[in-house]
Amino acid sequence: MRFTSEQRLDDGVLEREFTLGEIPGTLWTPGPAPAPLILIGHNGGLHKRESRLVARARHSAAEYGYAVAAIDHPGHGGRPRSAVDEQARADLRRAMAAGEPVDEIFESFIGPLVEKAVPEWRTTLDALLALPEIGGPVGYSGMTAIGIRLAVAEPRIAAAGFFAGGYVPRAQREEARQVTIPLLFLLQWDDEGNDRQSALDLFDAFGTKEKTLHANMGGHAGTPWFEVDDGDRFFGRHLR
Repeated sequence: MRFTSEQRLDDGVLEREFTLGEIPGTLWTPGPAPAPLILIGHNGGLHKRESRLVARARHSAAEYGYAVAAIDHPGHGGRPRSAVDEQARADLRRAMAAGEPVDEIFESFIGPLVEKAVPEWRTTLDALLALPEIGGPVGYSGMTAIGIRLAVAEPRIAAAGFFAGGYVPRAQREEARQVTIPLLFLLQWDDEGNDRQSALDLFDAFGTKEKTLHANMGGHAGTPWFEVDDGDRFFGRHLR
């Protein structure tokens, strides 16, 4: 892991950009003492510097004392997109404009994204846990499809918060039964891009006996800010 920049923010949080092979990331730490770690993720082609994600990370570090890390998934942020990815996105835009079914199109690029992103998260986790200012345990907060696979494959993940606003491939819907860690599941009741009943069925399928569903009115990007605090308190019960 190579740190490429650092700055001390006005809330006292140290923000550092890093690269790990081809993986670009950002790490926010509250101080020199070892802190529990939260991995925060995104989807939809967003950048690790997306404003809402950065605000969540800084709040969790400054107000709750977590170390927080984000990486750009393959084809996200400034990372190059393959011709296959570009074609899938073009097909998706065309199908949505025409009112055609889109599940198979989502399947064609979200499934491969999970297969690529989860090994990168695990490699990043190895490097992060070697830093003296990070002491574990580890939580994950972000994209559901990647989070399911990570929760199943990575025993160092102690708790997870999933956002129900994205497509979950068939393989991860089956894997949901193997998720046994504490889980907080956020659902926007009027999400224009996510079928409500599918999200509720997925919540029901999770194998953990400690799972909580928070549903709020509003569309895809309307998750209330208080859910950030609720999420940090959730992690406080399981990462401290």
